[in-house]
Amino acid sequence: MGKQINVALIGNPNTGKTSVFNELTGLNQKVGNYPGITVEKKEGICKLPRGVKAHILDLPGTYSLNTTSLDESVAVELLLNKNDKDHPDVALVVSDVENLKRNLLLFTQIKDLKIPTILVINMADRMSRKGISIDLALLEEKLDTKIALVSTRKGIGIDRLKELIGDYKSLSNGPNVDTTVIAPDYFNRLKFAFPKEEIYKLWLVITQDVNFMPIEKIAIKDASSFATKSKSELKRLQQKETILRYQFINGILKETYKVDVNAAKGFRATLDKILTHKVFGYLIFFIILLTIFQALYSWTGYPQDMIEELFASASGWTKDVLPPGVFTNLIAEGILPGIGGIAMFIPQIAFLFFFISLLEETGYMSRVVFLMDRIMRPFGLSGKSVVPLISGTACAIPAIMATRTIESWKERLITILVTPFTTCSARLPIYVIIIALVIPEGRFLGLSYKALTLMLLYLLGFGAAILSAMVLNKILKIKSRSFFVVEMPNYKLPLLKNVGYTVLEKTKSFVLGAGKIILAISIILWFLGSNGFSDDFKNAEAIITKRIQKEGFSTYSQTYIQNKLQEYRNSKKVSVLEQSNAMSIGTLKDSMALQSKILEERALNQEIASYKLEHSYMGYAGKAIEPIVRPLGYDWKIGIAVLTSFAAREVFVGTLATIYSVGNDEEETIKYRMAAEINEVTKEPLFNLASGISLLLFYAFAMQCMSTLAIVKRETNSWKWPTGQLVFMSLFAYIVALIAYQILK
Repeated sequence: MGKQINVALIGNPNTGKTSVFNELTGLNQKVGNYPGITVEKKEGICKLPRGVKAHILDLPGTYSLNTTSLDESVAVELLLNKNDKDHPDVALVVSDVENLKRNLLLFTQIKDLKIPTILVINMADRMSRKGISIDLALLEEKLDTKIALVSTRKGIGIDRLKELIGDYKSLSNGPNVDTTVIAPDYFNRLKFAFPKEEIYKLWLVITQDVNFMPIEKIAIKDASSFATKSKSELKRLQQKETILRYQFINGILKETYKVDVNAAKGFRATLDKILTHKVFGYLIFFIILLTIFQALYSWTGYPQDMIEELFASASGWTKDVLPPGVFTNLIAEGILPGIGGIAMFIPQIAFLFFFISLLEETGYMSRVVFLMDRIMRPFGLSGKSVVPLISGTACAIPAIMATRTIESWKERLITILVTPFTTCSARLPIYVIIIALVIPEGRFLGLSYKALTLMLLYLLGFGAAILSAMVLNKILKIKSRSFFVVEMPNYKLPLLKNVGYTVLEKTKSFVLGAGKIILAISIILWFLGSNGFSDDFKNAEAIITKRIQKEGFSTYSQTYIQNKLQEYRNSKKVSVLEQSNAMSIGTLKDSMALQSKILEERALNQEIASYKLEHSYMGYAGKAIEPIVRPLGYDWKIGIAVLTSFAAREVFVGTLATIYSVGNDEEETIKYRMAAEINEVTKEPLFNLASGISLLLFYAFAMQCMSTLAIVKRETNSWKWPTGQLVFMSLFAYIVALIAYQILK
């Protein structure tokens, strides 16, 4: 087995760091969190020449080692702490060829930590178009390092980069800049007080909020008065350090980096004027959103139906092949319908992530952030709040974590509290199936009613977040002041490989995360729905058989038998004509009678299964909460689904799929079973316009899930905020759903 080395991938935001990471690791990567911190940890394995493996850690984007956020401090702590198992043997600083000057600030800081450092200049394919020329040999000499000129778009320079990583021991670890010249006396006293410590590491420990070195920060402050300075004095020294570094960088680039100012000038500025225009900017963004939602319906219908039918057939096949018994019923009526209830929405989830990734890859998302700042300011938010609100369309958990980039605590707290209103991908399965059941076919200005309804639900969630922010801004008496600064990255064609990795990773994470919960809940629900303690449950077959002999089949069963017979009659009539009357009318009547008998037996079994379900453990639990949900137009089965979906929103559909499958021998899809459900009170379809809109509005405004509550607690370090959030959002969702149902019914 070859040796493994640690490689830290670090760089400014928008330098193509993710693209370099994907090129090096391919699919050998995983995403988690740093121990004890809700900051995303992305790591992967890269095979290098001579059998060496590189463990590559993609650190959060940062502009310098002077940290301002929790994400940035993670990078600094790892670089300082040699005892960390992920401490790098070599650092790769990824830079953008068009912003080399700014990127080199971070490079010189890491180099001064005496970590072997490679400079990766990305987007090399843009050099000729932008009139950029670089004297690489001279730049390597001046920076005392090795440089990899790469283009992830064209796959150029990656092999050279791998060779440099494998040969990291030959790299110089000497510093670029002597920072002690900014305050010689002060640094001399520090050296005297801590002779065994590297002076630049010591400087970072003093100025940053990190405590991972053997020296305790408190010990530094208490060691002696000559080793301490006030915060304002330290801040001034940091500014002097930055000026010193830029003087060094400017001197080097003057000799090695040339730009033809006439090359490709003006295109980006023209496009920015259009996309950030105070009228056309919003119109373009609105059209893009409409297109996305239309595509979610137009492009995913066929694969969704195929997956749904596949799982329905798999349930029937399981019952046919495996011997009858508890284990077979568990698989066919519990596990497969539950998992199938979420798997059918994989196409829509994948397409949603695909479009979000495209917007980020092209650089358009930064323009949206800038554009939305104008709207957000009056409501107590900044443009930076748009990032969590938009990323909340994927999942509220990373969206709430993304609020760490907001400097103002008041703005950050408000953003945390209102982000769960944003429609996350877990709500998409609920929206899609309910809209399919209750919203009629038809188009308005070329857009389907279903796509427009979905768009409206997303806008409702965003609107609720904005209005809630306005209220909180007035209520919360927290003094704060912030400035909005956003970087506008260059426009670029999306790299399909990056988009593919993002879609695959996010969809896999969604399915596996939901799958674990659904599997557990499906097994529990199947058990509760398949067992009971009452005499009604135990004697269900005798009770239903006697009732049918006396009163006949229920309205639902009668309709079911008639519809199925009509389908059979039509298919057999066609068969008679095709065979030139080979089948006589008499034979057709005999066949119809036999089919009628089969359907009546099937309807009897379904009514027995339905009666047993109603008197099972789950039935009694559902009946107990039914008075609460009945005013919203729901029955006890929907009530159970609403309750279980607090574990994860997507569980709603999986729960109904499991409930409707218990004791059911039909190979029908979940959508068919939901459409066939009858309201016991009104004797009308359970999922109609009134109950459907009520459900959609409830999920548009209700708190997302218990995981979201947990992350809010962690980010605010208090149960006060998530508790208030849960109570307010639940009551608000209930009242809105109640009003909607009472008006529409």
